[in-house]
Amino acid sequence: MSAAHPHYTEEHQAFRQSLRRWVDREILPHVEAWEAARAFPRELYAKAAEIGLLGMGFPEAYGGVPMDPFHVIITCEELARAAAGGLSAGLMSHSIGLPPVAHLGSEALKARVIPPVLAGEKISALAVTEPSGGSDVANLRTTARRDGDHYVLNGQKTFITSGMRADFITCAVRTGGEGMGGISIVVVPGDAPGLARTPLEKMGWWCSDTATLYFDECRVPAENLVGEENMGFMGLMLNFNNERLALAANAWAFAKVAFEEALGWAKERVTFGRPLIQRQAIRHKLVDMQADLLATQAFLEAVAAKMKAGEQPIADICMLKNHAVACMEHCAGDAVQILGGAGYVQGAKAERIYRETKVIAIGGGASEIMKDLAARQLGW
Repeated sequence: MSAAHPHYTEEHQAFRQSLRRWVDREILPHVEAWEAARAFPRELYAKAAEIGLLGMGFPEAYGGVPMDPFHVIITCEELARAAAGGLSAGLMSHSIGLPPVAHLGSEALKARVIPPVLAGEKISALAVTEPSGGSDVANLRTTARRDGDHYVLNGQKTFITSGMRADFITCAVRTGGEGMGGISIVVVPGDAPGLARTPLEKMGWWCSDTATLYFDECRVPAENLVGEENMGFMGLMLNFNNERLALAANAWAFAKVAFEEALGWAKERVTFGRPLIQRQAIRHKLVDMQADLLATQAFLEAVAAKMKAGEQPIADICMLKNHAVACMEHCAGDAVQILGGAGYVQGAKAERIYRETKVIAIGGGASEIMKDLAARQLGW
């Protein structure tokens, strides 16, 4: 990405260089061991906080730093160099867990929850998806009834990133009647009585912890209500827009890493006396991958520019996510094919990225749901 690119200022480029040095120092030497261990150390949160990575986009009064959607793209691109989606998801789980608190929470709740997360001392997660459904938020079943100065939660959440070790769980619950008008948001402390958690093993995203959460008469202080009771639905919907932009940026960034590994391999690998890059079939694959990457980047940056200008182009965001996922699937699949056996064994970036295509196609709203939502937004 050129420093003269119209969307990226000198400040953006300085941020990129700082983050790149940090990834080189703190992540790349260790990521293979973390993948094998199925976890990265909690200490990484504090190290990320030191360079301002965790604070991006949150109020300065609580330890945050200003950002725009292009900082999000840069962050996704630089973290993707480790080719470990679980690392990005787990380290940045607060980017979906904290925004409802920052936008809707009381001043006291913000002051209690946001600073320790942005300092890397506590971990934040978002809990919306349930065993009975994910994107159909208006019909969630986990309930919260008022009992004096507490809410009492009953139900389950699943596929929750950072769910095992989160200290603050921003949880969507039903406090009222059916539909979107009965949805509220509460922050569940990690040590709340009545909360239990079990880990989930996954196809990819190995070094992120993912959990199912169980609420059995789980008592949460009423002061942990985010915003007004029965008014949480729109806060969650706005959260989805930013999450989907980040997922699209991640898909594009991982596709780029897979392409670069395949290109490097094609230049070095010799078959029948000639480098692979000299084979027309391989060159054509690489050209198709590069074209897909450039088209996806242009779409991504066009949507980011609209969001920076204050728009919420929901249809565009949905279509972008699907387009970026398709790009990732294309580039990861062809990268493994070009690498051959070397792309099938663990240790290749393309192998790990290939296993992680599906989680981005599902997370934040499955591809089929994105198409339907885009169509409705377009009035079809």
